[in-house]
Amino acid sequence: MPEGQTDWRSWPRIFDALPPLRGQTVLDLGCGIGDQAAELVDRGARVIGVDMNEDLIRTAQDRQLPNAELRMGDLRALPDLGVVADGIWCSFAAAYFPDLPPVLSAWTRHLKPGGWLALTEIDNMFGHEPLSARTKALFEAYARDALSAGRYDFHMGRKLRDHVEQSGLTVSKMLTLEDQELSFDGPALPKMVESWRSRFDRMKLLRDFCGPSFEQVREELLSCLTRADHRSVAKVYCCIATR
Repeated sequence: MPEGQTDWRSWPRIFDALPPLRGQTVLDLGCGIGDQAAELVDRGARVIGVDMNEDLIRTAQDRQLPNAELRMGDLRALPDLGVVADGIWCSFAAAYFPDLPPVLSAWTRHLKPGGWLALTEIDNMFGHEPLSARTKALFEAYARDALSAGRYDFHMGRKLRDHVEQSGLTVSKMLTLEDQELSFDGPALPKMVESWRSRFDRMKLLRDFCGPSFEQVREELLSCLTRADHRSVAKVYCCIATR
């Protein structure tokens, strides 16, 4: 995650919706470089973070966060972590599991009765206007391809409530979150545009899918983000539930 990007999110609104964290044990699943683990620790929680990406976990471990244990692990088959947690935090990882309910059921076996889950995800990442019909059609086709291959669900955000309820939890709150990079209206700041450009650089599968059209598609979306009449159709949602 680029430096400073954590400030673009609405994390305080989610934290305010959770029980007091001091003294709680929280699993941070898909912890990445540890930004949210640090926030949880600052609020008094003991954190066990797990991520499938070795490079991200090494970066997180190098931060030497107090009261946090950060491990590499497969989130589809979460190993025995040796604890029963008070809460599970997961931000921007759920979409990698299109068949989410059984994954959530596996996760919540590590959650004590009455424990909470906070699941944050984007819906329709490429949903920005105005874009040409051709570019929108390419993004939509790519999203269908990713879903059918089981790689990623670009519309996971709108499905969070249903998936969480199917896993046997009780949804207590659904939040629609402001996001300075992913869901906003009007022109983006230059650093937001650069973050989007970096995102496109990492998306080799999108490049392969679009073929010769990739650069045109990328530049059209980046240009769209800078326009005064830019509007986000993309939304960021948080589903909070209890076991």
